[in-house]
Amino acid sequence: MSALITSSRISGVEIVKELAFFAVIALLMSVMILGVETVDRPTGLELAVRWDLVITAIISTIIGRLALIIRRENISRVGQAVLITVAAVAVFEMFVRFRDMDDRWASPVFIDMAFSSVTSIVLAIAFIAIVFAIAYFSMKKATAEEEESGSKLSAKIQLAYRTNTKKIGALGIVFFIIFPFLFGENRSAIDLATLVMIYIMLGWGLNIVVGLAGLLDLGYVAFYAVGAYSYALLSQHFDLSFWLCLPLAGIFAASFGIILGFPVLRLRGDYLAIVTLGFGEIIRVVLINWYDLTGGPDGISSIERPSFFGFAEFDRRLPEGVMGFNELFGLDYSTMHRLIFLYYLILVLALVTAFVTVRLRKLPIGRAWEALREDEIACRSLGINPTNTKLSAFAIGAMFGGFAGAFFATRQGFISPESFTFLESAVILAIVVLGGMGSQIGVVLAAIVMIGFPEMFRELAEYRMLIFGAGMVAIMLWRPRGLLSFRDPTILLNMSKKEKVAGEVK
Repeated sequence: MSALITSSRISGVEIVKELAFFAVIALLMSVMILGVETVDRPTGLELAVRWDLVITAIISTIIGRLALIIRRENISRVGQAVLITVAAVAVFEMFVRFRDMDDRWASPVFIDMAFSSVTSIVLAIAFIAIVFAIAYFSMKKATAEEEESGSKLSAKIQLAYRTNTKKIGALGIVFFIIFPFLFGENRSAIDLATLVMIYIMLGWGLNIVVGLAGLLDLGYVAFYAVGAYSYALLSQHFDLSFWLCLPLAGIFAASFGIILGFPVLRLRGDYLAIVTLGFGEIIRVVLINWYDLTGGPDGISSIERPSFFGFAEFDRRLPEGVMGFNELFGLDYSTMHRLIFLYYLILVLALVTAFVTVRLRKLPIGRAWEALREDEIACRSLGINPTNTKLSAFAIGAMFGGFAGAFFATRQGFISPESFTFLESAVILAIVVLGGMGSQIGVVLAAIVMIGFPEMFRELAEYRMLIFGAGMVAIMLWRPRGLLSFRDPTILLNMSKKEKVAGEVK
């Protein structure tokens, strides 16, 4: 400890007292949560004590607290990183043992896993390196020269991004267009890309409400559900096709957005969040209890799949006189045709959402949204009607959520209230905040991080969520305002875009 602590601000006795206090707290909290397990034995239920988990929790708490003490006293940056890395490994050990270990006094699980194969060794080294890097750089106390150079670097990155936004967007669109040609035979890749595109579209829709208008909406999943159930009910009861139901689903969702907007016109901040959260829960409860209309918890099944714009179907066996997609284009039948078509369909819907949002930002209504976000009182003083501004934001954002819901229903073929819980709203909001509120490209990156990466690490079973959590912590430390927290100016006057942005950066 003397190698790590070189300051005289705090004595060793005080450090020991502080560590002992937190060790006692960890003991009291972990005994009942981790230390006791109900075991089903032939003689009945018994309580088994797991002291190894309790000891691991206490050790990891002591190590982590010692690292915080060292950070507080501005001592040994490398020592801080080492201690936090050891604490992270101890927490990982405790997590794995808590999940499924029978012989709890065996050798450390992390070591056994790390050296079981070459892949495991690489993953273990990567885990330690990432944790060490997060601890090291997040605790670094920058000097004046480093802060100045860092701000200059950030300004250069910001300038490069702002002056090349259209190029970055065009490259992204090209990549998404050719994606099926690269992974056309990989069903899981197409399904994952389609799922990511759904959340990108939802993120862009919520970005209108949260990122542009500055209205915190925790019930966005309600519009998603309205769109899905609108399409399912219209197609089943009125035998309408997907192409007719799609605009109707958006209209119904926009209507619900206006209905939500009226009660919250005078609310802001936490109060607005509570009302929107309640609205989302009201929609979910109605879907569960209105059994005659929505099917209740059983949901709605056998939802009609979309045809190829009414000209051809994707099924193998078709009634006489109905043309198949493969016959229309002279191709061999493949189940991938429908999946690829659905992928391109959601891609077009998402691009329409992005295009409309970008165009609206440059119109008076878009500038009114941003004025409302910055200062509602100043917005009123400029003669802008906050009532109409809020209603338009809720309605347009809800409309795109309804479009995404209709696509979700036709893609899944089955919907139920379980698909539209508060967790979905939280994920969509996290995508908007993580990407950078108001940033279109940031939403794309955040959707890939939030939705794509956990699915890619599904083979790691329960450890993928641990890795995902560590990644979120890293982003919160390095990019607390989002991956892309800067946006293009809405209006550029009397100078080129590059000159305007360069002036803003300076």
